[in-house]
Amino acid sequence: DYEQAYLGHGYKELAIPPGPGGQFALDPHALHIWPRGGSMMIALPNADGSFTCTVFWPLEGRGSFAAFRTPEDLALFFSATYPDALGLMPTLTADYFRNPTGTLVTIRSRPWYYRDRVVLLGDACHAVVPFYGQGANAAFEDCAVLSETLARHAPDREAAFAQYESLRKPHTDALADLSLANFVEMRDHSASRAFRLTRRLEQELHRLFPRRFVPLYTLVTFTRTPYAEAVARARRQARALKATAAAAAAVVLVVALWLLLGRGGGR
Repeated sequence: DYEQAYLGHGYKELAIPPGPGGQFALDPHALHIWPRGGSMMIALPNADGSFTCTVFWPLEGRGSFAAFRTPEDLALFFSATYPDALGLMPTLTADYFRNPTGTLVTIRSRPWYYRDRVVLLGDACHAVVPFYGQGANAAFEDCAVLSETLARHAPDREAAFAQYESLRKPHTDALADLSLANFVEMRDHSASRAFRLTRRLEQELHRLFPRRFVPLYTLVTFTRTPYAEAVARARRQARALKATAAAAAAVVLVVALWLLLGRGGGR
């Protein structure tokens, strides 16, 4: 049982060099995203004051890696699409035409082991796209769970391998789905005011009710909650929020009707 699914997008690394005196040209305490609907660029800080920029573009078609053959075409596209970044990237043309274009793949597989002789961990059995930043963490979790099952079933390695796979696979499949969904969220939705308002609301609810409400991103990134359990909890929280919002709207409607009818009766 094996699936290898490539995105229709690839990636290429570019650079923003340090500013005068080695200063950062952008805020170093943030992930910078230029969402453009169907594509995006991100920038992450480095210790030397530079930023590594990565463009995630379609492999073919308009605005794709295949579309830019000359420095002039590339500069024209950046001036229209990333005008605020262009002035910070003096090596854009050299970086673009020198650096390779990478591909993005999701791998789902089964089984992860052969008898008691071989067992797979990490990207060898469940590679994911990088948009949740959890690939290495998932591999570390594999190690922790495999260590536990080996101790539990010693000296029966095959039983340990089988339990390790059964415990981990639902969560690595959930991570694959999360990573793909977050790519769409980053490139298509993060510029939306409604999206940002929703995220701020989630953070405020978490501040007010830290045990009862934890945003999905927080569950995945800052806790050891297994991925599938984090997704299930986030769905329960979303249903509860919708029910609460519906109830609040109903109360407002009832109060409004009561006031309206009360005033009408008074006349």
